[in-house]
Amino acid sequence: MNSTKILKATFLFLFLFGITACQTDKDEETESIVVLKQSYTIDRFKVLNIALDLSADAKIKWRINDSVISNTAQLDFISPYLKSYPLFLEVEKNGVLKIYESKINVIKEAGTYSKYISNVFDFRPAVGQFTNEIPQYAAGNTEAQVIALAKKSLVGSNTTMISLGGFGGYVVFGFDHTIPNLKGNDFKVLGNAFWGNEANEARSGSCEPGIILVAYDKNKNGKPDEDEWYEIAGSEYFKNTTLKNYSITYFKPDESKTGVAGNEFWQTDVEYIKWQDNLGNSGYKTKNNFHIQSYYPLWISDASYTLKGTRMENNFYDQSGTGNYWVGKSFEFGYADNAPNNDDASSIDISWAVDKNGNYVKLPGIDFIKVYTGINQEAGWLGEVSTEVAGAYDLYFD
Repeated sequence: MNSTKILKATFLFLFLFGITACQTDKDEETESIVVLKQSYTIDRFKVLNIALDLSADAKIKWRINDSVISNTAQLDFISPYLKSYPLFLEVEKNGVLKIYESKINVIKEAGTYSKYISNVFDFRPAVGQFTNEIPQYAAGNTEAQVIALAKKSLVGSNTTMISLGGFGGYVVFGFDHTIPNLKGNDFKVLGNAFWGNEANEARSGSCEPGIILVAYDKNKNGKPDEDEWYEIAGSEYFKNTTLKNYSITYFKPDESKTGVAGNEFWQTDVEYIKWQDNLGNSGYKTKNNFHIQSYYPLWISDASYTLKGTRMENNFYDQSGTGNYWVGKSFEFGYADNAPNNDDASSIDISWAVDKNGNYVKLPGIDFIKVYTGINQEAGWLGEVSTEVAGAYDLYFD
């Protein structure tokens, strides 16, 4: 009787063990199956997404020939070149390595792309001496109409210029294709910066640096709506002189009041537009006699408005010592209106992009760009430091 029970128990154990082992083998076999097409076809300047459903402990390596292009289960591939790329996928699990082969064919798009800005989505300048002038505001213009004016200035190759005013003033624009994130510089933002022949300071002249943010159109709807913005971490980003999460509020002035003239001939009203920031600082923006129009955006009916972002240290200084000759220093890299348009220092590498915590991110490319003035300074008779934007373009486009 005991022998029979032992035999039955042994048989039941072996049966259940066999089922479990078979199930485990089946699970491992299922996890090792990779559905990879023989080939993929994608237009140039478009992102090909290949997503695999693999267990977390699987080691992934995507290669184009011997060059590793990703180590995650999802591959985002983009190229501006018309060619065929041999694609290899390595999957290692439990010490077993399997290699799968495919290829990616990059073909010419059906339509016609432009290397330049194709659309302007938003424009809100800070107060400044060129606000309501560049672009030219007309009485009764709505916000949508002013954005349309900015679009007319920036879209295409035959561009003019817009002024973003003082700190925080911004413009948001996009392209009709994704600018690839490849090795080296990827795009250029145009401004009106120039370097003079300063004897004591290299790369100085008139530079009004603007912060650049980029976004990838992940949901493919052609709008910068739900897409995350990443700041281009230029040369000043990690310095202790740079303030993150800075904000400033501008208060609408009473244009009918008598101005408080300053000591200098150009100071029409030294108590013109009140401002205060989130650090407890406050003051006034000065009105000068070179520009007599309102410096407050006339299409904004609110009594005040707030702009936010990263603020860098002041870059203008009075070289003369008498207030007659102000010079704006160029930062090393990573900003708009910070270097001459024909200089490589005005080009931007998408790989400089960081998330809100300051961690570098790997983007396949970008579709949208936001530029805003990154300095809160008045440079004497020159007025406020204000980033100007005169266009942008993809460096890979022929």
